Amino acid sequence: MIQKNMLRSAMKNNYIVPAFNFANFEILRGILMACEETRSPVILQVSESAMNYFSDGLLFGLIQGVKKTKLPISIHLDHGKTFEVVKRAIKLGFDSVMIDGSILPFDANVKLTKKVVEYAHARKVHVEGEIGVLSVVNDDGEKGKGYVYTSPEEAKEFVRLTGVDSLAVSIGTNHGVNKYTGEPKIRYDILKKIEQAIPNIPIVLHGASLVQPEYVETINANGGRIDKAIGNEKLLKNAYKTHIAKINMDTDFRLAYTAGVREYMTQNPDKFNPRDYGNAGIEKVAECAKFRIINICHSNGKAKNKS
Repeated sequence: MIQKNMLRSAMKNNYIVPAFNFANFEILRGILMACEETRSPVILQVSESAMNYFSDGLLFGLIQGVKKTKLPISIHLDHGKTFEVVKRAIKLGFDSVMIDGSILPFDANVKLTKKVVEYAHARKVHVEGEIGVLSVVNDDGEKGKGYVYTSPEEAKEFVRLTGVDSLAVSIGTNHGVNKYTGEPKIRYDILKKIEQAIPNIPIVLHGASLVQPEYVETINANGGRIDKAIGNEKLLKNAYKTHIAKINMDTDFRLAYTAGVREYMTQNPDKFNPRDYGNAGIEKVAECAKFRIINICHSNGKAKNKS
């Protein structure tokens, strides 16, 4: 299980493995360019909606191509909600899956997660579970039933009953471009208690995009309209010192890519070749990924070439 080894190394050596979602091919290219330049390991994440966007045949080919790179890379299913989508991802070559039963009652979440763990481990696939609820449950805008912080006691019991390899927790972050309705805050006090409850389990933080104003401002200056953008820009600088071994970022790359494309199209109204404005978006994504690798994850230089 490549991801299990990646996360345990991160916990041991005080860095975080970046888990970057790619919503299209151009974002994937920008992420890979940044990881190669910074020599960072990376977890490439695909949601169910992204799987449907690519189609199974094309996604299978992309995965096979990515696996041929020299960097340590894990291919991860993000927010799988059913046993069926987990099976689909494993069949496509994913080496890691997340089963997200967080909105279910505790017992139902345990039952579903344990079923996935048994199936995935038999195929040497890493499993991430989740306890606690984010009010926006994924970056496609699906609403939950309200925010629920992770209980350290439930986290400990959940790990014991399911056998998950890593655990996503809810400590204040959220998905999407507007992560906070009040004062931006991450409950590091709750995180510390979770660490004590499950000291050997890598912790995952979802909704960790920074939502840097520069990308939002560029989008809005070039015909876009994004209101109330609030992210984690100042809240995650010390996260690498904790047991958080994986942070998920998706919104940032959507913003960076869109900013690059909109800016290019405004400055070059006569251009219509998708590769031209696509490259502008790719460059913004690479810039975005490098900043997060170096300043948030501290994973630069941590990649070792695959033998």
